[in-house]
Amino acid sequence: MKILITIVLILIALWSFIYFNQDNKEILKTKNINMENLENAYFAGGCFWCMEGIFEAQEWVVEALAWYIWWTEETATYEQVSTWNTEHREWVKIIYDPSIISFEMLTELFWTQIDPTDPEWQFSDKWFQYTTAMYYKNDIEKNILEKSKQSLESSWKFDKAIATKILAFPNFFEAEEYHQDYYKKSSLRYKTYKKWSWRWDFIDDYWSERIEELKSSNSGSESDTELKSRLTPLQYKVTQKSGTEPPFDNKYWDNKAEWIYVDIVDWIPLFSSNDKFVSGTGWPSFTKPIDKNLVQEEVDKWFFMTRTEVRTVNSHLWHIFEDGPSDKWWLRYCVNSASLNFIPKEELKWTQYEKYLELFE
Repeated sequence: MKILITIVLILIALWSFIYFNQDNKEILKTKNINMENLENAYFAGGCFWCMEGIFEAQEWVVEALAWYIWWTEETATYEQVSTWNTEHREWVKIIYDPSIISFEMLTELFWTQIDPTDPEWQFSDKWFQYTTAMYYKNDIEKNILEKSKQSLESSWKFDKAIATKILAFPNFFEAEEYHQDYYKKSSLRYKTYKKWSWRWDFIDDYWSERIEELKSSNSGSESDTELKSRLTPLQYKVTQKSGTEPPFDNKYWDNKAEWIYVDIVDWIPLFSSNDKFVSGTGWPSFTKPIDKNLVQEEVDKWFFMTRTEVRTVNSHLWHIFEDGPSDKWWLRYCVNSASLNFIPKEELKWTQYEKYLELFE
């Protein structure tokens, strides 16, 4: 009898290991993270154990941390928050490399882990601390979050209103050490909790198709359909199909204002107006990028020519030529205006690009 009981227990343990390790909700990327180009994103999706686990599982996330968030209290502890007498939310701080994964994609992943229609709690976790919210640090992130929410609302995926809040980034307090990496420290308890809280079942029922779409996107970028809906036809042709816009008839070829230029697809910082010069070609021309680590150079042998293409992870910019200013190593980064957006110098402060203010000092 003892042998039979032992065998049954071993089989149960084996089943538990297999079952709880087949969580196919992870969307893994294989890119080299640039540790000097990290940004933070902030999402409240109910239990921070579950949100921390799914984000930290991604190779393009350096770390996900469990925190409490609100505007007024000077401090916060789990004992305080769990009394339900405060207005803290449990949330995660995600440290990521924006040159690999965009803020838009982080937002997409966030949606696939929650019930966005529930205004009061998430799954079996009740009370305010488990309500959902997305936080922005600047107008760029606010615009991305608003568009993403509007897109979800207009998709009619749910027959109820989308209740997830979009809020400005407030005060925050780090959760206790035993909450950090709980999904690793107490793996079986965490996975059992996630299963029996009905979160997994909800994700399977409502988000499995979208998760598969995200998995199939190897670069971590938006789908082709999403890009076509967001970009103008010219922007799409230039950035995704290596097209070229007409000279002297584009947005930035003769612009002289103090700006930094960013990638129209992923908002990666590319060029400064300090390095822009009049090349006479009719396209924006720069002597160097802001950071060479953020752009890629590839050999282009199109139509019997050998040139050096300059691009980012998800965008074609154009080419590098050796007919630039002699005191700048003869380099000319010739770029299509359609590949670029801009951040005026006076708007850099309080954005993720604030560190580039020093370029204009």
